[in-house]
Amino acid sequence: MKAIICLSNESWQSSPGRTRQLISRLRDTKILYFSPASSPRDRRWREAGRKVRPNVTEFVLPPLLIRDERLSPLFRIGQQKLGRFIREQAQRQRMTAPLLWVTSPTYVHLLDHLEYSGLVYDCDRVWDELPGPWEGTLAHTADIVFAASPGLRDRLAPCSSNIALLPNGVHFPLFSRHPVCARRSRSFSGPVLGWIGTIHADLDLSPLLYAARLRPDWNFLLLGQQVPGNPWLPALRKLDNVALVDRCTLPEVPDYMDRCDILLNFLRDSQPYSDVIPVRLYEYLSTGKPIVSMLWPEQVEHYPDVIYGAKTSAELVRLCHQALSEDRGWVSSRRRDYGAAAAWSIRGEEVQHILTTAGLL
Repeated sequence: MKAIICLSNESWQSSPGRTRQLISRLRDTKILYFSPASSPRDRRWREAGRKVRPNVTEFVLPPLLIRDERLSPLFRIGQQKLGRFIREQAQRQRMTAPLLWVTSPTYVHLLDHLEYSGLVYDCDRVWDELPGPWEGTLAHTADIVFAASPGLRDRLAPCSSNIALLPNGVHFPLFSRHPVCARRSRSFSGPVLGWIGTIHADLDLSPLLYAARLRPDWNFLLLGQQVPGNPWLPALRKLDNVALVDRCTLPEVPDYMDRCDILLNFLRDSQPYSDVIPVRLYEYLSTGKPIVSMLWPEQVEHYPDVIYGAKTSAELVRLCHQALSEDRGWVSSRRRDYGAAAAWSIRGEEVQHILTTAGLL
């Protein structure tokens, strides 16, 4: 049984994201999953590990008080503390020569404090807010780099010759099923257009506000956690044809999607021209329902044969009207085929094969 230490940038229970979906599918492994502290006062690192899968135990790392390497003495002390904590947990689990799986360049400083038999860097976003040398060193040191998009692969190509393209995926059985009972947040008359996902502060909802004001006969459902600071939410909350649902359990999400006639995708201002296909789009595809997505100017469209791409608010409204009258037969099946091809089970098999071939598993 292969030992794996995973240094993740998100907690296990926050959402069944990319890292959780991939490593939980690695066969014959014993995994220690380390997630970051939620705040400087987070004391969960003093608790025993929490078994989240028969072969996966989650630990919370001690909080770092100094995150700027320019304050080198204090910064080094913090990194030494993290390294010591991880080594102690590995020793208690009798782990020797583990494979190190890293999801963020913030962990590059721990490489000198840990013993490992191989290193995997899984990159699913651009880390512009971090010093460039951090990611460059991590990618150069890694035995295998997984990149979630061609753009990320090209970005990391000067640092590594062992990069495998591994796009995001979807829990296809969950989102492709037909819900027994569609749960409603309110009684709707007329078509329902839905957004499913976290509403970040930088999520540009101006096209939705334009559409909701222009078409009061359409209903707009926004399902997801609302991060404080989004400038468009106050105006949206005042509209009678807009419903906001803060959150629900994962099994309930397909029920909400089933209520929607069209599924919408919007852009984040902090991620201009990103070519990473979000998990959300694969979830949308798995339902077979029409999808209308906003695009950056000059952006290459994702799945242009089954996704309507709009570059202006007016175009969004026009394409939504077109999508409401589409013939669902052929195109719905094609959308589901794209979703099925991106199932996390298939992505996990790809990872298993690549790591086994490289001698890391």
